[in-house]
Amino acid sequence: MLKINWFKLITSIIICQLAGIIGSFFTAKSVSNWYLTLNKPSFNPPGWVFAPVWTLLFLLMGISLYLLWQKGFKRSKSALYAFTGQYILNIAWSFCFFYLQNPLAGFIEIIILWIFIILTIISFYKIKPLASYLLFPYLAWVSFAALLNFMLYYLN
Repeated sequence: MLKINWFKLITSIIICQLAGIIGSFFTAKSVSNWYLTLNKPSFNPPGWVFAPVWTLLFLLMGISLYLLWQKGFKRSKSALYAFTGQYILNIAWSFCFFYLQNPLAGFIEIIILWIFIILTIISFYKIKPLASYLLFPYLAWVSFAALLNFMLYYLN
C-alpha cells in the first residue's frame, strides 16, 4: 500500500507551481503587447494553450519532486542540485525572453535549461525511475519551446 505524505506532496506541487507564478510576473506585460507584434511560425500554438500546459507540467514536476523527497534529499543531493538548476533556469527563460524582450537570449537560455532537465531526469532515474518519467512531458514541451523560440528569433 502506497502511503502518501500529503504535506510533502502539496508542498512539492506548490513549490513547482511557484515557478509559473514567478515567471508570469516577467511575462505578463510583454505577452499582451510586444509578443503580439512578433512574426510567428505556422506551428505557433494559440495563446490559451500555454497556461494549462505549464500548469500540468508544473504539477508533474511537483509530483516528481515529491517522489524524490520521499526517498530523502540527503541521499540525492546531486539530483536536488540539478532540479534546483532547471527550476531557476525555467524562471530565467521568462525573464530573458519576455522581460528583456530578447528571443536570442531566451534561445541561449532555453538550451541551457534543456541540458539541466536532462541532468535532472538522469539523476532522478538513479533514485526513483518514476520521478524521472514524470519529467518527460516537460522535456518534450521545452524541446518544442526551444524550436519555437529559435523560430521567433529567426523570423524577427
